Order: sequence, then C-alpha cells, then structure tokens
Amino acid sequence: MTFLNKTIINLTLLISTCSFAQITIITSKKDTINANKIDQAMMTIITSKPDTVSHWTNKNILGIDVSEIAFVNWSAGGTSAITALARGQLKRDYKDDKQVWSNELIFRYGMNKQEGVELRKTDDVFKLNSTYGYRTSPRSNWYHSAKFNFNTQFTDGYKYPNTTEPISRPFAPAYVFLGVGSEYIYKPEKLNIYLSPLTLKSTMVLDQTLADKGSYGVEKAVYDASGNLISHGKKSKNEVGILATSYIEKEVANNITVKNRLTLYTDYLHNFGNIDVDWQSYADLKVNDYVKANIGINLVYDEDIDVIKEENGVKINEGPKVQLKQILGIGIEYAF
Repeated sequence: MTFLNKTIINLTLLISTCSFAQITIITSKKDTINANKIDQAMMTIITSKPDTVSHWTNKNILGIDVSEIAFVNWSAGGTSAITALARGQLKRDYKDDKQVWSNELIFRYGMNKQEGVELRKTDDVFKLNSTYGYRTSPRSNWYHSAKFNFNTQFTDGYKYPNTTEPISRPFAPAYVFLGVGSEYIYKPEKLNIYLSPLTLKSTMVLDQTLADKGSYGVEKAVYDASGNLISHGKKSKNEVGILATSYIEKEVANNITVKNRLTLYTDYLHNFGNIDVDWQSYADLKVNDYVKANIGINLVYDEDIDVIKEENGVKINEGPKVQLKQILGIGIEYAF
C-alpha cells in the first residue's frame, strides 16, 4: 500500500469517528431535553391541585299532563272536555360528612274546560320545604334538624258554579311551619322521618273578606246586634305543637315508583290530641324518558277548615270533614 493510500484511509476513519461522536453528542442533548420535559410534566401532575368536589346536588322536573274527550254526533250522548295540568319539582340539596340541607319547591296548576261550562281550576299548589340537619358522627343516620315549610296557592278558588265569591285566594290561606327536632335519613331507601316537639304553625288569611268570615280558623269579625262592624277579623292565627313528617320513595316494580308523604300536627293549647293530617301518595309509571303516567291521592283533615253545604239557598256549616282529591294523568316530563 502506498503512502497516499494510507493517508486517504486514515483521513476517512478520522472523519467517520468525528461524525459519529457529533451524532452521539446531538442525540444525548435531545435525550436530555426530552427527559427534562418529562420531569417537568410529572412535576406538574404531582403539584397540581385536584378538582374541587361539590357537595351540592340539583334535580329539576317539569311536566305537563293532558286528558281530552270529544263527542261528535255520539248517539249515547256526552260532554266534550279537556283538562291540562302543569307541574314541577325543583330540588337543591347539600350534603357533607356531618351536614345536610334539603330545599324543595313543588308547584302544580290545572285547568278544565267542558263544553258549555266556564273554565274551571282543578289543582293549585305552591309548596316550599327546607330542612337543615347536623349529626355528630358521620356513621349516624340521626340529625339534629330545623324545618321550614310554606304552602299557599296561585289564584282564587271557587265553589263552582258560584264564581263571584272566592272561598280561597293567594295567601288566603297560607301555612307556615317552623320548628326544631330530630330527623332520620336513610338514603339507600330514600326514607326521611322527622319529629319535632316544638313547632310553630302560622295560618295566614290575608284577604280581609275571608278573614272577617273566620275562614280557615282565624278569629272572625265582630258585629253588633244591627249587623254593624265593630272589629275586623284577624288575618293570622298562631299555634305551637308537635309536628311529625315522613317521606319514602320506592321502586315497587320495573318503571313504577311510589312516593308517600305524610304530615301530622297537633296543637298543645287548642284541642290537644286532635291531629291535622295531610297524606299524599303518588305512583309514577314510566313509559320512556319523556312520557310518564301518574296516579295519586291527597287526603286532608284540618279541624280549622269547615265544610259549608248549601241547601235551598241556605248555607249549612257541617264542621271539619275529611277532604279527598284523586289525580290520574299522562303527559310529558323533562328532568334535568
């Protein structure tokens, strides 16, 4: 091999070695950069704060139920009619290890129109319920609780066919319950039982005409022997007594859910032991996510509500009686 050939081979080996070293250095720098990026990403994951967990849950249900019957040249006879009911339930609940705060707004309003008869109201409910509870142990189902309930209606009510003299109006009556007690909450069965030995019940009749009549248990107006007004009736009545409530919701069959709500109240000073009852029982029958049927009853007994019966133009006070309302409907329901 000549000297020239040896020189060329040596130069080639030297260039190759330098190039490999440069590539190795460049690769090492890239690896270092990538490693630094991975370390920074891991540090970001480790040091970043977890998302805040909300203790609030929301539930909103809006629905419309419609029933209709129509007759055209029907030989057996009949009256065409249509009934519509709008309803809603809005819930806002807070819960942590030791506290619960449940808030619920319930409303219903229904109308009926029959052929040849004026538009009539079939249902009218506005209720607001709020209960706060505190427990000393996260494992206990018993809470020290305070409860607030408010109940009234949207529009005037009549004893049809008389539509000139309302027998009830917004805030006439309106009922307020405010008390303290203990509540048992069992979430798996959706069971709530509340007992209060000290509850204030306020009955408001803010319409003076109804208050003067002594409607819903308020003190009525005083008149002299000639029928002249001496003093107006009072617009409110306050009582203190015992309140017990319960609520249970259970799926008794596939797509059939039964809801029961019971309220019992007795006053310490006025006829203690006479119990006012408000019992509601409803069954929801689910057709699909939007179409549902519901059937239910509402039984009420209140010794402050007298039943007035009219015979031959004479009004007869029959005293307090059991009141019963039955509901059956199918319609559209949207939950969000």
